[in-house]
Amino acid sequence: MGPDEIAKTILEIENAINARWNNGDCTGFLEAYREDVTYFDPLTDRCLIGRQAVKEHFDKYFTGAPVVRSDQFDPKVVVNDAGDMAILTYNLENFLAGKDGSLQPIPLWNCTQVYRLADGKWTIAHNHWSFARPPGAVGNASA
Repeated sequence: MGPDEIAKTILEIENAINARWNNGDCTGFLEAYREDVTYFDPLTDRCLIGRQAVKEHFDKYFTGAPVVRSDQFDPKVVVNDAGDMAILTYNLENFLAGKDGSLQPIPLWNCTQVYRLADGKWTIAHNHWSFARPPGAVGNASA
């Protein structure tokens, strides 16, 4: 597989995972993670190591109202020369349903994922989520 084909494959996997998440099913990410995945998001105070640790984190924080809509911006896949590792970056904007039925945006996300090819299957070795615009941080910043 060449870099363009690998990028297409990675984006297809990611889009399928996000579609499941938007329907309230976070197991798509868990299934895509390697057993020894490393993981960060704004709710972690340390790196989570291993699929089970991430599952416990998801169970604690990411159950409830499904995302009604999500928009992915500027996806970029960089593939190593050996063709067995790829870094995916993108921004993600999610919307939840408001009580009045309107779309309520949640903060814009930055995503970085490191995919690794092993035994013919692409899996996620590392996942890092952060807020593109941390809530409250911009107003408190000083030059």
